[in-house]
Amino acid sequence: MKQIALKVDVDTYRGTREGVPRLVETLQRFDAQATFFFSLGPDHTGRAIKRVFRPGFIGKVSRTSVVEHYGIKTLLYGTLLPSPDIGKKCADIMRMVRTAGFEVGIHCYDHIRWQDYVADQDEEWTRRELQRAVDRYTEIFGEAPHAHAAAGWQMNRHALRLMQRFGFKYSSDTRGTHPFIPTWQAEIIACPQLPTTLPTLDELMNRDGITLENIAQHILRLTENASQSGHVFTLHAELEGGKWLPIFEQLLQGWQDQGYELVSMQQYLQGLDVAALPRHEMVMREVEGRIGKLAVAAA
Repeated sequence: MKQIALKVDVDTYRGTREGVPRLVETLQRFDAQATFFFSLGPDHTGRAIKRVFRPGFIGKVSRTSVVEHYGIKTLLYGTLLPSPDIGKKCADIMRMVRTAGFEVGIHCYDHIRWQDYVADQDEEWTRRELQRAVDRYTEIFGEAPHAHAAAGWQMNRHALRLMQRFGFKYSSDTRGTHPFIPTWQAEIIACPQLPTTLPTLDELMNRDGITLENIAQHILRLTENASQSGHVFTLHAELEGGKWLPIFEQLLQGWQDQGYELVSMQQYLQGLDVAALPRHEMVMREVEGRIGKLAVAAA
């Protein structure tokens, strides 16, 4: 059966507290599965203010109304307001997701630190950040994590190696068109990458005539013809779990009407012949609608 794997990135305290329960209820209503990747440490969203100097940032903010989706308090965490520790304050919510039957994994420990700095950091910094996430996950769930999805699709060579060293069954740190075994400058990493294959709502919104009214139809047109390896759609607890929930409901209904089974990343992996996956070099490259360079599977 055709599959779309739903990957839920949870970036913030508010997204965990408010967006995640809404998404759980919605997914259950549609009898859909998904994987929730949690930010497990402090919410330092306010420190993203430095991105204002990056090319394209102002344009993206104006297209997606950051204040509307994230709220003023979230945008001040780590600057004018203290940073809530998501893992400590929201552990019950995270465990509720697993109890409800959904797969859970690591997004990061500190979203801003990983997204803004990992690309240029050394092995020691990278291992320390990932170890913090692994330790907090283990503390919350009582077992070791088995999956990782990098904040902002940001990675480096050391992070890629750590996916293998920590024994993750798979990782979803990249953008691409199909699952693959990653290489970095010809070094093979024995941890399958399940890349995000479809554009995200915030990448499309208010570009090329795409609006709230027609964005679901735009994405459904992209999935009309089934991909041989299925699709991975990344959504955000702060967006699809908030003001854009009606759009997500349109997508769920539309995909089911197109004959797709809506699965977790683990279920998606189980349908693959990992030994037969192609190898692709992982490179940092710009993706339309995103700021800066992301980890991408080179063609």
